[in-house]
Amino acid sequence: MRLALKWRSAWEMDSGGCDGVGCEQIDLGGEWVEVARLGHGEPLVVVPGLAGGWRLVLPLLKKLARDFEVFAYSPRGDRASGGLAQLEGRPVRELADHARDLASVIEHLGLECSSVLGVSFGGAIALEAAVEHPHRVSSLVVSGAEARFRSTLGAKIARRVLERFPLPADSLFVNQFLNLLYAKRPEPGPLVDFVVDRIWETEQSVMAERLAQLETFDVSDRLWRIDAPTLVIAGGRDAIVPAARQRGLADEITGARFEQVADAGHIGFLTHRDEFARSVVRHLSAIRTAV
Repeated sequence: MRLALKWRSAWEMDSGGCDGVGCEQIDLGGEWVEVARLGHGEPLVVVPGLAGGWRLVLPLLKKLARDFEVFAYSPRGDRASGGLAQLEGRPVRELADHARDLASVIEHLGLECSSVLGVSFGGAIALEAAVEHPHRVSSLVVSGAEARFRSTLGAKIARRVLERFPLPADSLFVNQFLNLLYAKRPEPGPLVDFVVDRIWETEQSVMAERLAQLETFDVSDRLWRIDAPTLVIAGGRDAIVPAARQRGLADEITGARFEQVADAGHIGFLTHRDEFARSVVRHLSAIRTAV
């Protein structure tokens, strides 16, 4: 299903491209969010993770844009500013609210439904949307997520620190936490700098809020509602959501497939983006062929 002609015209008229990518601002629940578009082909909507918005997944988007018309958006909250005070007086959101936003983005694009790819926090959003808005999700790819968030001591500490203490991007605590995203301690270089820079484009209060949202996330008793062809891609060395738990997610979804990128960590969609993209292309191409 391709992007409706009237929406394609709107994108072509937009001159506010970001990093060579077409961008549009849309209103979700009274808050403006940024949607990026690149590539041509069947539509694929990508939901990014806890922080960094669509810019963090841009290297993967460029790979996928060779085969799809890719859309990615920054979830509500990424444009927030004001530091730790942002948590006070704001409406409390849940994963269900983010799932409704995803359904609204797909509708805004003029699509009845779309293939959806969610990574990490975005994977939880994609699962919730596939359960509660199945008419909007034609096929599903999830990475770095599971049906029920299992709060660890590290996650609790991270949330409390992010809520209470302003942190510089070069703090020892931040660096140690970000190292968990990789399969092993990363060597300094452009990719590490890119990840740090993008993550800190999201307010730390927003990160804390999203960790709190994950603590109540649970679709384990509703997975039977998912009727979209599903692929779960796990990093074999994911220290945040171990591959075994992601395999368990795939086992609970009727007809779902599971693939593992052996040496990848939680952000294998960046460090191993070629393998990751090939898995997504194979999955969605097989669905098209079967129809």
